[in-house]
Amino acid sequence: MTVTEDTRRPTAGAAEPERVSAGRAAQELTLKRGEFDLAVHLGLIEAEPAAGGARPRVRRQEIDRLRARPGFPESLRDQVRTAGTAEGATLLGVSPVRFTGLARIGCVSPVAFYLNRYRAVVWLYLVDELLGFAAREPDLIAGKSPVGMRTMLEAGTDRRARNWRSRRIDRSLSRAADPWARAALQASALDPVQLAEVVEDPYERAYLARVLPDPAFGRPGSTAGREAMAKLMLADDPDEILWRRVNLTLELERAREIRGAPRPGCDPAFRPEPGGAVPGGPTSASGRNVRVPVRVAVRPGARPGPGRGLLARIGLRRAGRGNH
Repeated sequence: MTVTEDTRRPTAGAAEPERVSAGRAAQELTLKRGEFDLAVHLGLIEAEPAAGGARPRVRRQEIDRLRARPGFPESLRDQVRTAGTAEGATLLGVSPVRFTGLARIGCVSPVAFYLNRYRAVVWLYLVDELLGFAAREPDLIAGKSPVGMRTMLEAGTDRRARNWRSRRIDRSLSRAADPWARAALQASALDPVQLAEVVEDPYERAYLARVLPDPAFGRPGSTAGREAMAKLMLADDPDEILWRRVNLTLELERAREIRGAPRPGCDPAFRPEPGGAVPGGPTSASGRNVRVPVRVAVRPGARPGPGRGLLARIGLRRAGRGNH
């Protein structure tokens, strides 16, 4: 049969796919709201992000696909089941102290956290990952702790926050196609001073803050939760900071090749305030706009000269003067 122009085009007036709210989707999938958000974050549920910080929406076809899977709903709930230290230790058959040690050196990585009544961070781990670790590493579960593990713990090693940040940013990067959004995700792990050293242009910093994707999971509603989230999101280890600075530099160069950040006259929302603060720019935990120092003044939109290598572009250009 010959394919005509009419058969190649969608039927005029064809109905749009039905989409339901996150709350409705969670209810139909028999998930709690936190479980639903985690499933979206892990890529178990395909959701369409909504603009303006609204919660994502889910197509009816996706809900039907998940409900038709064998073992529903238990199979889906099992994939997002989490455990704290006490339950995780019980699952592995170790003491809570041993479990905490395994988590601190990075054998198991938290996927979420909450604040207890004392506002202390309580890490949560995927049960599936804990059971998988136990099956792969039985020698670490039973018996005396290896020398390397004891050495790391005695040195104060604690990779829980770092691993949580890494998996959170990596999952968000897997969903981000826009180069500026990808750069913004890398920038989200740097404090305002570190960010200003890498991204010297205040308009670019403001744009990164504006295009940072809303998280699909883990949006605390309380002030204490938001402050804890803001603190935990910042890299605090020299190696991690360097890694994020390098990745931010590379992502930023790709983004600049696609399009530049909005300039004065194009978007009045990006005009700097007196003293260097920029609307939408880096903020402190209190929510105030932070005025950060810029070590080297450059023309807006200027590209690194031929003599500036990667280390120079990430701010490591004054060796021996105490810089990172």
